[in-house]
Amino acid sequence: MSPVESVAAIPNDLILRLSIEQYHAIIQAGILTDDDSVELLEGWLVFKMPKNPPHRVTTRLVRTALENILPRGWYVDSQEPITLSNSEPEPDIVVVRGDTRQYVDRHPGAEDIALIIEVSDTTLQRDRTVKKRIYARAGIAIYWIVNLVEGLVEVYSQPLVEVEQPDYSQRLDFGRSAVIPIIIEGIEIGALAVNSLLP
Repeated sequence: MSPVESVAAIPNDLILRLSIEQYHAIIQAGILTDDDSVELLEGWLVFKMPKNPPHRVTTRLVRTALENILPRGWYVDSQEPITLSNSEPEPDIVVVRGDTRQYVDRHPGAEDIALIIEVSDTTLQRDRTVKKRIYARAGIAIYWIVNLVEGLVEVYSQPLVEVEQPDYSQRLDFGRSAVIPIIIEGIEIGALAVNSLLP
């Protein structure tokens, strides 16, 4: 990645530089609340983009479809925090190991997650750069971008963690007529038709 590309990949709506510990401390102190539309990405407090109706509808469609096929021992969460090394993003959808009650004292971490999905329209650039890098660095096995701009699902796998710019070595695009295999810990547990996930 060239210096110009690196600069372009940094969110242009940064607020404040924080560690995970500092971020948790200001939340616990009540300085940030659920009403504050921010998340921590690579140590930067960043504004979250507002959701438009197609984004909301797609998030619900994908979440419902996954809930209908997930095996026991996994659940689906939406727009809730996950804690990674220098980030606490709030993915649109995440497939998490276990039961939500086991995360009373902490947010799920990379070791608890099988799949992360971002629904992208106005956030497409951020999801393809900063978010993809964050999830690859954390070793998240599979990352989807439900690309509403182009009407397809981008599926990233095989994270490259130990490199200067973490990334995924494989990208497969699935158009409206395609069916995406759902893989949890290397095992295909079902499949979803892309057309059923898009508004």
